[in-house]
Amino acid sequence: MNKKMHFIFIVIIFTISIVFTAGCAKEEAVKKQSDTNTLYLYNWTYYTPESVIEKFEEEFNAKVVLDYFGSNEDMFAKLKAGGSGYDIVFPSQDYVSIMMTLDMLTPIDLEKIPNSRYISDLALSKATYDPLMNYSVPYFMGAAGIAVNTKKVTDYPRDWSIFSQTKLKNRMSMLDDMREVMGDALAHLGYSVNTTDEKELKEAQQLINGEWKPNLTKFDAEGFAKSFSSGEFYVVQGYAEAIFEEIEEDRWDDVDFFLPEEGGPMYLDSMVIPKGAKHIELAHQFIDFIHRPEIYAEFLDRFRFPSSVHTEAMNYTTKEPFYVESDLANYELKNDLGENLAAYDEIWQTVRYTD
Repeated sequence: MNKKMHFIFIVIIFTISIVFTAGCAKEEAVKKQSDTNTLYLYNWTYYTPESVIEKFEEEFNAKVVLDYFGSNEDMFAKLKAGGSGYDIVFPSQDYVSIMMTLDMLTPIDLEKIPNSRYISDLALSKATYDPLMNYSVPYFMGAAGIAVNTKKVTDYPRDWSIFSQTKLKNRMSMLDDMREVMGDALAHLGYSVNTTDEKELKEAQQLINGEWKPNLTKFDAEGFAKSFSSGEFYVVQGYAEAIFEEIEEDRWDDVDFFLPEEGGPMYLDSMVIPKGAKHIELAHQFIDFIHRPEIYAEFLDRFRFPSSVHTEAMNYTTKEPFYVESDLANYELKNDLGENLAAYDEIWQTVRYTD
C-alpha cells in the first residue's frame, strides 16, 4: 500500500470511529435522559387509576413504570432483598413504622408537596408513627369488609360471625393476611386488634380455628374477588375496590358489601420514598400531583372510595363510594407490634399451616 492510500485508509478509520463514538454517546445520553424522566412505583393491585398516571405522564413529560404487590410482607421482603429500584412505595402504617425504624426511607420535603395541606386531621391523628409527614404522605385510609352474594345468601348476620355459618361451608374465603383475620376475631370478641394479652390472643385463635376455618374454602388475598365474581364463593372477606372491579356494574345490586359495625383492623396506606431512590424530585412531584384536589377526586371516583384522608377532594367527586368514612368509626389501625409480633406469628402458624 502506497503512502497516499495508507493516509486515506487512516482517515476513513478515524472518521468511522468518531461517528461510532458520537452515536454511542448520543444513544447513552438519550437513555440517561429517558431514565431521568421515568418514575418507578410499587403499589397494591386495584389501587392506581390509569387515567391519573396518563395525566401525570403528559404534564411532567415522564414515564411511569408500575409494579404490584399483594401484601405488605411481599413488598417488605422485596425491598429488604435490595431488588427494588422503586421511587415510591405504598406500604400500610405498620410497615411505614418498621421501615422508618430500619432507616429504609428517604425524608420527605413537604415544601415540594404544597398539596399536603389537604391531608385531613383525622388521617394525621391516626398516623402516630409519623404525624408530621417526615417520611410518609397518606394515600388512602380504609378497611377490608365482607361481600355477600345476595342471590345465593338471603339470611345472614352482618358481622364477622357470618364465617361461623355452617350452612355456608366451602362457599367462603378470608384474606390470607394474619393481621386482618386475627384482627377481625379480636374485634368480634371485643378486644383491640393490637392486643398483646395472651388470654385474648388465645380466644381469637380458638374462634378462628374452631368456628371460622372449618367453613372456609381457603385463605386468599389475591384471587378472592375473581372467585366471588365467578360464583365459586358466596361470601368473602376483602376490599371493595377489588370485589367490584371484577363484577359487571349491572350485577352490583346483587352484592351486599359492608364493614361490620363491631369494628376490626383498618389501614392507612402512604406514599414513601425508599432509600436509594434515583428520581427523588419526580417522586415529590408525583406525590403532590396525587393530592391535587381534582386529581385525588378522580382516584376516589375510580375506586368508589370515601374521602378519608383528603379535605377538599369530595367537592370534586361525582360518584357514591362503596362505604363512607363514618363506617370506620369502630376500626383500629394495625400498629407495629415489635417483638410482640412473634406471638401473632405463632398463632397464625396453627391457622394457616395446621389442619
